[in-house]
Amino acid sequence: MALLNFRSRAAAPAPSSPSLEALLAGYSIEVMPRTAEKIADFRALLPVGTRVYIAHIDGTDFADMLATAVRLRAEGYEPMPHFPARSIPDRATLADWVARYRGEAGVKQGLILAGGIAEPRGAFHSSMQLLDSGVFDGFERLHVAGHPEGNRDIDPKGGEAEVMAALKWKQDFANRSDAAFAIATQFAFEAGPVLDWADRLAAAGIAMPVHLGIAGPAKLQTLIKFAIACGVGPSLSVLQKRARDVSKLLLPFEPTEILTALAQAKAAGRGRNIERIHFFPLGGITANATWATEHGGAPAQPAAAS
Repeated sequence: MALLNFRSRAAAPAPSSPSLEALLAGYSIEVMPRTAEKIADFRALLPVGTRVYIAHIDGTDFADMLATAVRLRAEGYEPMPHFPARSIPDRATLADWVARYRGEAGVKQGLILAGGIAEPRGAFHSSMQLLDSGVFDGFERLHVAGHPEGNRDIDPKGGEAEVMAALKWKQDFANRSDAAFAIATQFAFEAGPVLDWADRLAAAGIAMPVHLGIAGPAKLQTLIKFAIACGVGPSLSVLQKRARDVSKLLLPFEPTEILTALAQAKAAGRGRNIERIHFFPLGGITANATWATEHGGAPAQPAAAS
């Protein structure tokens, strides 16, 4: 089975199936302040109530993060900011961010992760330290990072022993917490390894539901760039193989095949711990939201008249 799906822009959208619609129900999407600024009104694109992660790229001004959260809340969305441990200088700063998010944007959900930089800016170097800080007490929902293809930062020699140990720690923490927990993953391009990883989580007693990362429609060159930056090793080799075919290099990637395969597997009883799809709109928020609607995601509500 082909790993990626390509079609010309002129082709009609593929008909959705009940299993694909069920998989896309309640999907989430990620934005950055600079990409959110390009959207005049999210209500023209996303179903009201959609969970929208706000990516905190190192060096982003917190005021921009907060303004994005305030705007999303005002337009009817559930903002979920990233809290990258290695970019946070100290507990006081973390507590201030959380207090301002809660007070000004009604934030009650957060993605807790180590962050993409190698050296900590201050007191924190892991998501576990953030969770243990007590600052997130009272949050309704907390998500932690997952890596279906492993993570060389955590397991430099390969494998997933340390990654799994960290997830077991987080599962124990989740069992003691009043917040709902889930695992939000890095994006992937092949269904089989994702399903195998989900099976290993269940076998290890890690019961947090999985919100699976999927790259939205984008040029193949764009995906390769992000795969390199994010350390998506096995998927990178798949993309590079596809890039050798010039006829496909010029066509947009769409995630139809991996999501259809996952939907069929779930309908057959596998991957039951895969609860939601989380989109990384690498080719743009509008393209991603349009694709989701075309393939069974709930249509956006009409924007209110200004």
